[in-house]
Amino acid sequence: MGLRIERRGERLGLRGPLPCRRGSGGLPVQRISLGLPATPAGLESAGQQLRQVLRELQGQRFDWSQWSRRAVAPSPQRPASAMPLAEVLDHFEAAFFADPRRRRNPAGSRTTWSAAYRPYLRRLARLAEEQELELGAPLLEHTLESYALGSRSRQQAGTALAALARHRALELPADWSERSGGYGLHAAQFRRLPSDSQILDLLELIPNPGWRLAYGLMATYGLRNHEVFFADLSALAPGGDRVIRVLPTSKTGEHQVWPFRPEWVERFELERLGCDPELLPPVRTDLRHTTLQQTGRRVAEQFKRYGLPITPYDLRHAWAVRTIHIGLPDTVAARMMGHSVAIHTRTYHHWITRRDQQQAVDAALARQQVA
Repeated sequence: MGLRIERRGERLGLRGPLPCRRGSGGLPVQRISLGLPATPAGLESAGQQLRQVLRELQGQRFDWSQWSRRAVAPSPQRPASAMPLAEVLDHFEAAFFADPRRRRNPAGSRTTWSAAYRPYLRRLARLAEEQELELGAPLLEHTLESYALGSRSRQQAGTALAALARHRALELPADWSERSGGYGLHAAQFRRLPSDSQILDLLELIPNPGWRLAYGLMATYGLRNHEVFFADLSALAPGGDRVIRVLPTSKTGEHQVWPFRPEWVERFELERLGCDPELLPPVRTDLRHTTLQQTGRRVAEQFKRYGLPITPYDLRHAWAVRTIHIGLPDTVAARMMGHSVAIHTRTYHHWITRRDQQQAVDAALARQQVA
């Protein structure tokens, strides 16, 4: 049989060809940590577990979420601090995907893990080996400090490492959030955000009709790259309310988005998509064979191919700034963008601060005039 019982340290687990955790097909060789001690009694129990896995595989009923729960808690025979780091990270990954909130949106969870967790955990593992450090606050701090101050990577590393610390009940420094947070639009991007007139002018650089429509969707609705292809566009049809719905399979789940500016729906001819969404470019969206990240990469590649002097996210940032200028509440704008109010405030701090100060000045001047 393909599966076997494997001893790692003082614990037993299973190893062999198993369905890919992220649903991408195939049967790569993987491990199931059973949390059983390497004793005769543990071996007998492991044999029973192996037969259960085989029955589930044969009946096509195997579910990683059920087996991952067995790996979340460390064995009482050995404390977590005594585990090899690789095994600790395996447990953390299993717990991540076993979280019921993650299972509601598996495609988004796979993208989040591969983009926002895995790179930073790999660096943690590399630094642990180079510096001969065990998992603990010093290693977490050393990993965080390896990223540039104020960078997006440092903020994401802080989030991923804090989640690992919570998983292993490790105490972080009191100023962890301050040291890891604070990223927003970097200075160069801050200066080059396109104006509305520039956004309209750049459309002429795109010869392909499908990609012109994709560009128009991102400009009008502030969508992430991949969300263009994971949205219900039926409300764009004549007579619709023009409120599009980003689907639950996207990175941050379902949310509704209004157009800012509404007249751009006609300007970019987006009504056509309400009747025929197939007018968008033919991009693979079957998440059994691709990821949200790969879909988004296709959009970025097209921007470079057409020589656009902006990135897709510049359109998203410009949409957010537009909502700030017209006075849309930050909580509403954040919900439409599919992120938290904290991230919204941090990313668009400059414009929000300017708006709030302007409102205060206008109110003070109005009171003076009344007096």
